[in-house]
Amino acid sequence: MKHKKITYDQVGDNYSTKDPIKKLAQSAAGQTGKNLRTHGFEEVTDSRGESAYVWKQGDVHMASVIEGLGTKNLVADSHAADTPHRTFYDVIGHDTVATIINDLTTVGATPLVVHAYWAVEDNIWLQNQERMQDLIAGWKHACDLSGASWGGGETPTMKGVMKEGTCELGGSAVGIISNDSHLLLDTKLQEHDRIILLKSNGVNANGLSLARAIAEKLPDGYATTLPDGISYGDSLLTKTNIYAPLLSALQRAEIHTHYISNITGHGLRKIMRAKGDFTYTIEHLFQPHTVFTFMQQEAGLSDEEAYATWNMGQDYALFLPEEDVKKTLDIITTHGFEGIDAGYIKKGERKVSLLPKHIVYTEESLDLR
Repeated sequence: MKHKKITYDQVGDNYSTKDPIKKLAQSAAGQTGKNLRTHGFEEVTDSRGESAYVWKQGDVHMASVIEGLGTKNLVADSHAADTPHRTFYDVIGHDTVATIINDLTTVGATPLVVHAYWAVEDNIWLQNQERMQDLIAGWKHACDLSGASWGGGETPTMKGVMKEGTCELGGSAVGIISNDSHLLLDTKLQEHDRIILLKSNGVNANGLSLARAIAEKLPDGYATTLPDGISYGDSLLTKTNIYAPLLSALQRAEIHTHYISNITGHGLRKIMRAKGDFTYTIEHLFQPHTVFTFMQQEAGLSDEEAYATWNMGQDYALFLPEEDVKKTLDIITTHGFEGIDAGYIKKGERKVSLLPKHIVYTEESLDLR
């Protein structure tokens, strides 16, 4: 049976429109960095365009980030309607924090404080006690896993702006880089660095608008059973890994990590987030979870499109010298994650080559900075 094609652009998220606006905003933001100097601080200019922003504050570096969950809460709302005694908001709270923290750690920062932003259409949304208890418990547990204090938050009511019965979840975090050698920027990347990929728990918080569009055309929606015996909704609502404790362990072990890329929006193209002229050759990939192959088939996407939309089983890339690979993989395993020595970088055209899939993403396909 031939499936009608559904793309990410068609469901309302168009990177070709969004990315130039982000670059324009980044350009304007860069002009404000001088204001830090009036307070005796100094921005780290090379952090502009990274997943987190860094500034020098006395003898240490500080980092900050803001992130949103996207539309994963809508999956929880729909799937909970067919799943007695589950709201899935423990997952939603956890994943919002995970999305924030995993971006913060890419610059080598240890999380200190997380703030919540929970916007609702109407305060009626807050009256579901089970859902709110789950959201709070999931958020707190993720903060504890990250080693961060939940500092506070904002819960605006957005009637007339948001759709009835919905919420928007996001937040911010501040972290510290107390050792200059732990500061990770793309200026540290070196030719012949190895690329270690960490196996994801699933879809995480990206590409969910497309995942929801797929559910709408399935006769059983999120209750559809996948070939692995798990429902589509349960597969999408798997908690995202939090890598802050792993990063701390790598730092304590004096692993010479040169760079980290959190593979979220843009899929495996995110491997070439660094702005230097490097070719990223991927020789090994994790086998995609069943949910990815299912979505790819149902959406009628090619490998090139699927791997440019979702993480397809790999959601965090570490770049480091070959001599640190074995020790790093051992530490990854000790912390309950799976990692593979996936490939290497070399000087040359800025592109990602996924050899197992015969896919090449060129510089023109990722316009972040």
